[in-house]
Amino acid sequence: MHTLRAAAAAALLGCAGLGAALAAVPIVIINGNGPGVGFNDPTPATPVGGNSGTTLGQQRLIAFTYAANIWGSQLTSSVPVRILASFEPLPCTVNSGVLGSAGAWDVFSDFPGAPKPNTWYPAALANKLHGADLSAPSDPHIGATFNSRLGLASDCLPGAGFYLGLDGNFGNGTDFVTVLLHEMGHGLGFQTFTDETSGDYYAGTPSIWDHYLLDNRLEHEWVEMTAGQRAASAISSDGLSWNGPLVTAAVPGVLDPVSRLAIAGPAAGPAAHDYEVGDASFGPPLANPPLLGQVMPVVDQTDGRGLACNPLSPLNALAVNGNVALVDRGSCTFVLKARNVQDAGAIAMIVVDNAPGPVTGLGGADPAITIPSVRVSQADGNDIRAQLQRRSRTRSGVTASLGVNPAKLAGADAQKRILMYAPNPVEPGSSVSHYSTAAKPNQLMEPAINGDLTHDVAPPRDLTLPLLKDIGW
Repeated sequence: MHTLRAAAAAALLGCAGLGAALAAVPIVIINGNGPGVGFNDPTPATPVGGNSGTTLGQQRLIAFTYAANIWGSQLTSSVPVRILASFEPLPCTVNSGVLGSAGAWDVFSDFPGAPKPNTWYPAALANKLHGADLSAPSDPHIGATFNSRLGLASDCLPGAGFYLGLDGNFGNGTDFVTVLLHEMGHGLGFQTFTDETSGDYYAGTPSIWDHYLLDNRLEHEWVEMTAGQRAASAISSDGLSWNGPLVTAAVPGVLDPVSRLAIAGPAAGPAAHDYEVGDASFGPPLANPPLLGQVMPVVDQTDGRGLACNPLSPLNALAVNGNVALVDRGSCTFVLKARNVQDAGAIAMIVVDNAPGPVTGLGGADPAITIPSVRVSQADGNDIRAQLQRRSRTRSGVTASLGVNPAKLAGADAQKRILMYAPNPVEPGSSVSHYSTAAKPNQLMEPAINGDLTHDVAPPRDLTLPLLKDIGW
C-alpha cells in the first residue's frame, strides 16, 4: 500500500471533535479554530432559516452538521469520515472572493480492496473500499477552510456574506450549506490529483478520476494519454468529458436542452448567426417556440455602452419597450439590470460581457423578474452592437430569436456525456475538477456557486452523487 499527503497541512487549533453527523456515513467534524474565532466565534446571532444557533460560531457549526448529514445520508461506509474544518481569512475583494476550499487530506493506492491497482484514491473513499481506516487516528480525511471575512469586512464582498439558514432563502447572501456541500464533494473525491498544467501524475501515479476523464476529441481517457496530451486536454474548452457510466446514464434526465440565441433581420449583416449564451438563474428559462424581438441597445455611458443600473431614461425606455434590450455587464447586479429594462417594457435582456473569456451564466434571484435574460461573450456582444448603429428610435432591423436547441443538451458533448471545466488558460484548483459552466440547470460542482442551486446532490436535479458512485462510492 502507498500513501501520500495530498492536501496542505493545517494547524490543528482546538481540535476537539464536535460530534458526528447522524447518517449512513458518520461524518465527524473537527474544529480547527482557536478560541473566539470561526466555529468558536461568540458574536451574538439571531436564529435564522431553521438554524437555532445564538452565536455566529454555533450557527456555522449547525449549518456544517446539516450539510454533513445530507452527504452522509447519500453514501455508505463503515468508516467514519473526519473533516478538519476552520474559518480563515481567504483572498477577497469588494467584487469577488474565495468562499472556501477543501480536498482529500491523504491519498492511498494498492491497499487491500482497491478496485484498480496503481491508482490514487482519496482517503475517505479508500477507507470505504478497504473497510477500515487507513489514516493515522489523529489525521483527518478531508481538510476544509472557509472565508471568515466574507461579507463581514468592507473589502470582502460587503453585504454578501454567508447565509447560515438551512432553508435556502439566502436572498442577496451566499448560501453556506450549498458551499459546504460543494467543498465536501471535493473532499469525498470530486477532484483529480494529476497536475492540470503539466499533465503529470501525482508522484507518478494516476488518480481514480483519470480513469473516467475523457478527451472527447481523441476518445481517450486520461490514463491512456501522455502528459502532454493531458495538458492540452485540460485547456480544450468543450473537449473534456466525464465517461463514468452512472453519470452518463443520468445526464438526459438532469440536463436541459441548450439555449440558443439566433440573430437575423435585414440589418444583421455579418452578425446573423447562432450564438452561445449563458442562462440566467432568475426569470423564466428559454423555451420553444422561441421569443422573437428587435434588439435595441441601452445607451447610458459616454462610450456608447449601457449599464442599465438606474431606471431608464425616456429615450432608452422608448427604445427597449416591446423589444430585446442589449446591456453591458458591470457596476450593478444582473437582477437590477433586468428589473430596470423590464420596468421600461423590454421583453428580454441580452447582457454583453465586459471582459474576454468563456460564456457563463447570470447569477441572482428575484421572483419579480418575468422576462428571460442571457449573457453573451464580449466579442459576440460587440459584433451584435456593431449592427445596431443605423437604427431608429424604436427599431433596429436586427432581430433576436431566444429559444432552445432540443437536439443538444446544455453542458454535454455530442454523445450526451457531461462536459468538464477546461478553460484556456488553466485555472489551478478549478480546471478539470469541476463540471462545465455550460450545464443547465447549474450543477453543484461547477467552479462557482450559482443562485439557482438547491441542496440536492442527486438526480433528477444534480449529477454529483452519480460521479462519486462512478469512482467507487
